[in-house]
Amino acid sequence: MKINREFTSDNQSPYQNIKFKKVSTEIRNPDGSIVFELKDFEVPEQWSQVASDILSQKYFRKAGVPNKIKRTEERNIPSWLSPRIADEESSDLNYSSEKNSQQVFDRLAGAWTYWGWKGGYFSSEEDAKAFFDEVRYMLANQMIAPNSPQWFNTGLNWAYGIDGPSQGHFYVDHENGKLTRSSSSYERPQPHACFIQSVDDDLVNDGGIMDLWVREARLFKYGSGTGTNFSSLRGSTEGLSGGGKSSGLMSFLKIGDRAAGAIKSGGTTRRAAKMVVVDIDHPDIEEFIKWKVTEEQKVASIVTGSKICSKHLKSIMNACHNCEADGESCFEPSKNPALKREIIAARQNEVPENYIQRIIHFAKQGYKSIEFETYNTDWDSEAYVTVSGQNSNNSVRVTDEFLDAVINDKEWNLVNRADGSINKTVNAKELWDQVGYSAWACADPGIQFHTTINDWHTCPESGEIRASNPCSEYMFLDNTACNLASLNLMTFMDEDKCLNTSLFKHAVRIWTLILEISVMMAQFPSKEIAKLSYEYRTLGLGYANLGGYLMSKGVAYDSEEGRSNCAAITSLMTGISYATSAEIASEQGPFPGYQQNAKNMLRVIRNHKRAAYGNAEGYEDLNINPVPFIVENLRDTNLGMEAQKAWDEAYEGGQKYGYRNAQTTVIAPTGTIGLVMDCDTTGIEPDFAMVKFKKLAGGGYFKIINRTVPEALKQLQYTDEEVEETINYAVGYGTLKDAPFINHESLKEKGFDDEQLNLLEQNLKNVFDIRFSFNSFTLGKEFCSEKLNISDEQLADMNFNMLAFLGFSNEEIDEANTYCCGTMTLEGSPYIKEEHLSVFDCANPCGRIGKRFLSVESHIRMMAAAQPFISGAISKTINMPSDSDVEDCNEAYLLSWKLGTKANALYRDGSKLSQPLASKLVEDEDVTESEQIDTAQTQVEKTIAVAQEAVNSIVYGSRNKVPDRRKGYIQKAIVGGHKVYLHTGEYEDGSLGEIFIDMHKEGAFLRSLMNNFAIAISIGLQYGVPLEEYVEAYTFTRFDPAGVVQGNNRIKNATSILDYVFRELAVSYLGRNDLAHADNTDVDFSLGTGAEEGTLKNNEIPWKLVKKVSSQGYLRGQDGLSVVSSSGDMGAVTAEQAVSSSGALSTGTSDASMSRVQAARMMGYEGDACPECGSFTLVRNGTCLKCDTCGATTGCS
Repeated sequence: MKINREFTSDNQSPYQNIKFKKVSTEIRNPDGSIVFELKDFEVPEQWSQVASDILSQKYFRKAGVPNKIKRTEERNIPSWLSPRIADEESSDLNYSSEKNSQQVFDRLAGAWTYWGWKGGYFSSEEDAKAFFDEVRYMLANQMIAPNSPQWFNTGLNWAYGIDGPSQGHFYVDHENGKLTRSSSSYERPQPHACFIQSVDDDLVNDGGIMDLWVREARLFKYGSGTGTNFSSLRGSTEGLSGGGKSSGLMSFLKIGDRAAGAIKSGGTTRRAAKMVVVDIDHPDIEEFIKWKVTEEQKVASIVTGSKICSKHLKSIMNACHNCEADGESCFEPSKNPALKREIIAARQNEVPENYIQRIIHFAKQGYKSIEFETYNTDWDSEAYVTVSGQNSNNSVRVTDEFLDAVINDKEWNLVNRADGSINKTVNAKELWDQVGYSAWACADPGIQFHTTINDWHTCPESGEIRASNPCSEYMFLDNTACNLASLNLMTFMDEDKCLNTSLFKHAVRIWTLILEISVMMAQFPSKEIAKLSYEYRTLGLGYANLGGYLMSKGVAYDSEEGRSNCAAITSLMTGISYATSAEIASEQGPFPGYQQNAKNMLRVIRNHKRAAYGNAEGYEDLNINPVPFIVENLRDTNLGMEAQKAWDEAYEGGQKYGYRNAQTTVIAPTGTIGLVMDCDTTGIEPDFAMVKFKKLAGGGYFKIINRTVPEALKQLQYTDEEVEETINYAVGYGTLKDAPFINHESLKEKGFDDEQLNLLEQNLKNVFDIRFSFNSFTLGKEFCSEKLNISDEQLADMNFNMLAFLGFSNEEIDEANTYCCGTMTLEGSPYIKEEHLSVFDCANPCGRIGKRFLSVESHIRMMAAAQPFISGAISKTINMPSDSDVEDCNEAYLLSWKLGTKANALYRDGSKLSQPLASKLVEDEDVTESEQIDTAQTQVEKTIAVAQEAVNSIVYGSRNKVPDRRKGYIQKAIVGGHKVYLHTGEYEDGSLGEIFIDMHKEGAFLRSLMNNFAIAISIGLQYGVPLEEYVEAYTFTRFDPAGVVQGNNRIKNATSILDYVFRELAVSYLGRNDLAHADNTDVDFSLGTGAEEGTLKNNEIPWKLVKKVSSQGYLRGQDGLSVVSSSGDMGAVTAEQAVSSSGALSTGTSDASMSRVQAARMMGYEGDACPECGSFTLVRNGTCLKCDTCGATTGCS
């Protein structure tokens, strides 16, 4: 083939006009230790830190790269293209990592050129050189990127001589067409990302169930993904040849799911990528449909149950020890009312009886605390690992016959696999509703439209298309593979905001050739895949950044013009790709399976051409006509004409020469490679947020408006001043200097000085909420503790709101937030016209005040616009709001079918248990208000309950008055700004007998009320009402005054005066440390005389004497901190010792703070932690997720 130069010049480096910069990167463990670090490596100057990080961390070869290489001359290969090996004769030879982006570009382009030359794809050596240079230029300028396995594997042998033993791969020799077993692991790379594999209804033989797990593992190891249709497996009610019943489909799916979950895809921490497909007439289809719903319910049960058990078991343990009875009485419910109450509460919440008994027995042995492991709903947590179905995307294959039965409310037969007999008859609509409900409840299963897929099948004579890869964009015959590459549309936009069709066509032609060469040079994980991939040679060229491209043009994603742009670009890409395939076929011959399928393939090409010319009718052998391209909706008329002309060339070339490839294009999710190209949006997706957080080279992030927004505003004829003010509205001014309410002046009044204000200002530019700047990390722990009087516990609390602590209201914080950090949306901007807001609509509402987002229908119609011009399919998530119902899911599926798409994956906000809702039914502030409204009623109910329990359980005798001269203590504190003095009086044994409560400088009414309340409590105590009853009744009561507590070293916050008083009494007299906020370190005392004062040992203290003269409350029960263990030794029992004594009890971790999750959702992310780097920057990416920080994906691209 002839290769033209569009970007480079002969005899000049392709990097000649590209400026490079040196950057550094690192990966750290949560403890701060460095996992990976690379300093001063070179990348093109325009590359972002994220793109640079991904290239170095993921795609740089980490070992075995020689610093000295030499060429190995090979027959019929030009010297400049000869493979390289380490120069072992060099005295300073050493091996290390790749350290320069040019090394990666050179090895990829060099390997493709080398194999292209061996395969005879170039007309001359000059064409090969032009190809080599053009490819390197496009990679360096982020114009296109191949799928990840190409970056991982391609060129390592050609560029560095890296090799290893065979891993069981196969290839077909391009010279003789013979199937050959690979003798090397790297000479021929595995560049394919997408695989479809078959499975037979056989347990252990080749091609069977257990063999599939091995074949999948071989793919996962090299970073690829695979899909399989499991409908050939017998249902659970079908018989076996030896008698008995089959284990059924689901039992084997659970085995495969567990196997996939154990493999780290690509050798990293990423989970394997897998698709499970089952036909709608399978006997076990109903169980398959509800599989993930059931498993998510198990997760909810594990999480909730573990927390309930932990709460009640700890309460039982506390009840055993916070008891003043003697000996064994504390452990007998009949003699310990608190223990009895906790046991009953535990039983009411279904805590197992044997666990209750175990804890009591444990407490008898002297142990004072336990750690019962609790679980959380993080998608990568132990709770999810425990259940099945979490390592795959699930899809149901439906035919037009079934959907017609749904519409007409007919019966549907489930068919046995072994003999084809009817297993069961169900109502089609009811079965369809089950699919809709499951998608609504947990976002699985997706739908694949079997009839539509096979109507566009280019090779139906070779068999049906029955499955897809994990992300659903590659759909072809079983045991075939596809390698992907995606064009960055923004790099092909000219100064007039139009697509440069000449350069775009040039790139499509070259990259169709690259993907074809990749088929020829590749090795495959099985004989069948190697054979069929050689025979059908399917490719996966696509594009990314459509959402960014449309926004920069000032065109709404949800508009006829937006959809026509999508259709035109897709039509041009696939038409030129098929035309190139025909051109290659003119020299290399068509793919081996072409002659058998020529008639059908030309029919499919004609249907593509009809859609390109906007025909509504006249399609051949289609059950559902596609959405035609309407060229009149385009302002760029040249793009429309080129999009139609491309199919003329494709069809004419195919008529003459056939096609080299059975398929050429798909639209992939472009997760990691989209970040390498610095794309604003992935695949065909819209943007997910208006404001992005750009990673900085030195660490941290810088908040920046989506770069397409200013371009769109200019296209919409806004002035420079209006553009600047609109950006400030979205991003904020990044300072509090002139902010309303919270500014430098108001902060100085609170105790801030210039040093702290400077620290604040430096940090404010990087945050999206000013609350995240007000912490000890920014201001310094010493300043927060000493100047602001904030306790260490409050500073350590992830949910502590320092601004609220300083006295600012929510309204004041919000207004200052808007000024400093912006709204992160354009909604409400004084400059934006209402009719232009649709241009900036994203997949989700943006920022705090954003309400607009793209509709479900807009996603589906954009897919429908592109689908008539794609060989394969489209990987895309259809976002739905949380208030969507089951019928909405069903309607979305039906609309997708009626518009001719091939597959559909829904994601309703909140449908995944692991992902928090973007919107709550009741906000935290609303909860607080409602609780305050019901406070009076709650107190009445509590008082009645206490009285009733007292009547039922207490036998009243005479009043036991406290001595006339009694000990006790006085505790002064400030609760919510109000001074409170608590006086206690004790009996000789140290138990509490009376209290007095005095409010400083309060009105006569409140002071008298509190005084009389204290007298009532004192009388109750003296008549024998246990202090525990009052503590249970009045802690956590909520009314003003309330808030931060000052002056008490154990209690730091209270919801009311009564809450504070009874927390203090519970801590001091009952040892209820669970009601305290700080450790028992505030009371320091010693006993002794003269020079020996303070030298008494713990076991020498005469505690009985001490109790008579000292206040038990004042000492806060310090003598009770030591426990006599079963051996009689004095000492404290640790949690670790407790754990080791019982296998049922183990140390666990508490739930991670939700603040990071909520922050991520406000930034437009999903709210999940990346399983690879831990960052909360996962976004929807086709049917999978990708991390905007490290580039990890849960898919295969």
